[in-house]
Amino acid sequence: MSQPVPIAIVTGASRGAGRGIAIALGSHGCTVYVTGRSERSGDASLPGTIHETAAAVTAAGGRGVAVRVDHADDAQVQALFKQVEGEQGRLDILVNNACAIHDELTAPGNFWEKPRNLADMIDVGVRSSYIASWYAAPTMVKRKHGLMIFTSASGAVHYVYGPAYGAHKASMDKMAADMAIDLREHNVAALSIWMGALLTDRLKMVIASNPKKYGHLEGHTETPEFTGHVIWALYNDPELMAMSGKTLIGAEMAVKYGIRDVDGRQPPSCRDMHKVEPHIQYPNIIR
Repeated sequence: MSQPVPIAIVTGASRGAGRGIAIALGSHGCTVYVTGRSERSGDASLPGTIHETAAAVTAAGGRGVAVRVDHADDAQVQALFKQVEGEQGRLDILVNNACAIHDELTAPGNFWEKPRNLADMIDVGVRSSYIASWYAAPTMVKRKHGLMIFTSASGAVHYVYGPAYGAHKASMDKMAADMAIDLREHNVAALSIWMGALLTDRLKMVIASNPKKYGHLEGHTETPEFTGHVIWALYNDPELMAMSGKTLIGAEMAVKYGIRDVDGRQPPSCRDMHKVEPHIQYPNIIR
C-alpha cells in the first residue's frame, strides 16, 4: 500500500531559505504550501514570488500551492491552516521561516544608529513562528504525527549584525525546545536547525557591497535547498523523537545522512568555523 503524499507548509517562501527548502521538499514528492506576501515581481526589493516558488516545487517533482499570507496578520495565518486542513485533512511538516528582514540589517553601525524597524525581526519573525505552530499543533496532535522546524543560525549564540538578529535566532532555538516538551507525548517533534551562510540573492548583495569584508563567505556557503534535504532526512529518521527539542547544525546532520550540496560540496559546520555550539536546554520543567 502506497504511503500518502506528505503535506508541508513553508512560511516565508517567496525567496531565500524558504524558497530553497520548499523546492527541496518538492523534489521528494511533497505537496508544499508556500506562503509569503510577494505575488508579483516588484512587490519586494529582491526578486521572487510565491507563485514562482510554487511552480518550482511542482517542476522539482512535488506539488506547489501558493498562498498569500502576511504573517503579521493572525487572521490570514488562521485562514491558511483552515485551507490546508480542508484540502488535505492533515499536516506533516511545518517549516517556520517567515521573518521581516530589512536591507539595513547588515549596514554598519550600532543598533541605535540603524532604523528602528529592524525590530520587525522580533515582532514578526518570532511571533509568526509561535502563531503558525499554535495553529499547526492541533492538526498534528490529532494524528500523533508531525514535524515542526524552526530555521535558525549560529547568531543565536554570538554577535551577528546586532541584537535584533540575535534575539530572533535565539528565540527560534528556545521555542523549539519548549514546544517539544508539550508535543512529546503526542509524537510530534519540534527542532531548530542552524543554517550556514546561505547563497541567496540577499547574501550576494551583501558580498557585492563589501567584498573585502564579506568575500570570504563565498567559499563557505550553503544553497537554500541544502537545508530542505536535511529536513526531509530528519522527517524520515526513525529516531526523530529522540532529537526533538534540540538545536541541530544542518551541516553536521547532512554528514550523518550522507547529504551533499548541489555542487557536491560538503558545507562546513559553524562549530568548526566559528567555534560555537547550541545552548544546552536543561531538563528542569516548571508548570
